[in-house]
Amino acid sequence: MREPLKGVLAMVLACSIWGLSSIYYKQLAHVPPFEVLSHRTIWSFVFFGLVLLLQRRLSDIFRIVKAPRTLGFLALSAVMISINWFVFIYAIQIGRAMEASFGYYIFPIVAVAIGVIALKERLSPAQFLAISIAFIAVVILGIGLGNPPWISLILALTFGVYGLIKKQIAVGPVLSVLIEVLILLPIAAFWLFGVHNFGWSITGLAGGVFASNWQDSALLMFSGILTGGPLILLSYAAKRITLTTLGLVQYLNPTLQFLVATFVFAENFTRWHAIAFPLIWIGLAIYSADTWRQGKSGAKDSALV
Repeated sequence: MREPLKGVLAMVLACSIWGLSSIYYKQLAHVPPFEVLSHRTIWSFVFFGLVLLLQRRLSDIFRIVKAPRTLGFLALSAVMISINWFVFIYAIQIGRAMEASFGYYIFPIVAVAIGVIALKERLSPAQFLAISIAFIAVVILGIGLGNPPWISLILALTFGVYGLIKKQIAVGPVLSVLIEVLILLPIAAFWLFGVHNFGWSITGLAGGVFASNWQDSALLMFSGILTGGPLILLSYAAKRITLTTLGLVQYLNPTLQFLVATFVFAENFTRWHAIAFPLIWIGLAIYSADTWRQGKSGAKDSALV
């Protein structure tokens, strides 16, 4: 099997896991979301720690820790990804998986807008049109729902800022996420200590389910594999396929989220959703076509050098 095909298959598998992960988190809807997030942090640390141990790269952690600038960026990215994880888990638990999928649909376009604001990047006419259509879709959905789609916006913005921060550092995905969860580890451990010993809860749900039954305990521990596995696949794919292909395949993630929300969770698909979603799909089609065109142009330019 050719390497590019292996890369595409790895990316499809990664996006399928991400897209279907809402089914997993729905099984933990009775567990407070901050408790789920805390376990996800701890077991992700265990997973990535084992991966680096097997790769004999644990010493790389000390190299990052001794670099204040890189560590500072990773602390900021840790905040962004923890907010993103929490809001996604919470959205699934309260029956807003469709809104979560909308957030990951608009993320690529939001990321372009962030690049313009933060990095002074120039928009192509197609990108400007895609952003305009996405903005209209968000406004329509906000009017229809009676309030802005906060879950979608928070997911898109936090993931967009997360990507912007990651652009500032030269650290691989496995090592960078390990450092991020390492930074979050004391908070997660402190919260779980309070949950199990003092009954702490933000949402009012009874917590402390870990070790109370094997099913919930196994599900919470599995969150480490669910977080780390797709990132390993993403890293594998990124070395074998172009960034353009990588970006296009990633739309499989929100598409599966949308299908799960509609057909598995039977969430209400209103006429406002029926207007907003096709608009964002049109915007993404314009954005993707422009990205593909630029990717092919870049490949030709590279061949001439």
